[in-house]
Amino acid sequence: MNLESNHAVIGKCAIFLAVAALAATLTWSRANAADATPLPNPAMDAPRTAAGDQTAVFSGGCFWGIQAVFQHVKGVKTAISGYSGGPADAAHYELVSTGETGHAESVQVTYDPSQISYGQLLKIFFSVAHDPTQRNHQGPDFGTQYRSAVFYANDEQKSIVESYIAQLQKAKLFPKPIVTQVGPLKAFYRAEDYHQNYATLHPDDPYIVSNDAPKVQHLRQQFPDLSTK
Repeated sequence: MNLESNHAVIGKCAIFLAVAALAATLTWSRANAADATPLPNPAMDAPRTAAGDQTAVFSGGCFWGIQAVFQHVKGVKTAISGYSGGPADAAHYELVSTGETGHAESVQVTYDPSQISYGQLLKIFFSVAHDPTQRNHQGPDFGTQYRSAVFYANDEQKSIVESYIAQLQKAKLFPKPIVTQVGPLKAFYRAEDYHQNYATLHPDDPYIVSNDAPKVQHLRQQFPDLSTK
């Protein structure tokens, strides 16, 4: 493991070790509740089409977990960790970690719309990938770079995500209001190589074991028809 990897692990896992116990007692999330009531399908969704691959960008805590979840979704071709919301010259882990760049740790999902819809990706995002009621943190990770956000690529995605959030809010399926930000995707910047496929490459990392492996497990439990082995 190189120095950059050590820096990444220290930056995330030190915080985890300090506050994990407290966070476990104070927070609740569908992402760590295997028996949670399934969320409804989006009332508005994009039609299944064979027009070509499409992309979606999601943010919700450490990108390791978001990437791991979507890498196990049928119809998803790639899931890449990166940064969205800030300028190009600040799209570096050490700078983003200050929480002052405007970036959120994000994941760019490239998917086949003939196999899975944008609305289904949103359902997974809100169900098991993160807790949309936590504004600038997820579990043990705190800072604006860990905010819940959806960056839409076009007007159709904007309409679908805004409609779905309103649908979930009206149904009162979460114990607190959804605070997910919805904004246009201006740019996505790929993160450093040592962040890519981190959960797959480091399955025994304490952070992954406690925070991200359960998300993949709950994906398979809640969405057996949409998840891969």
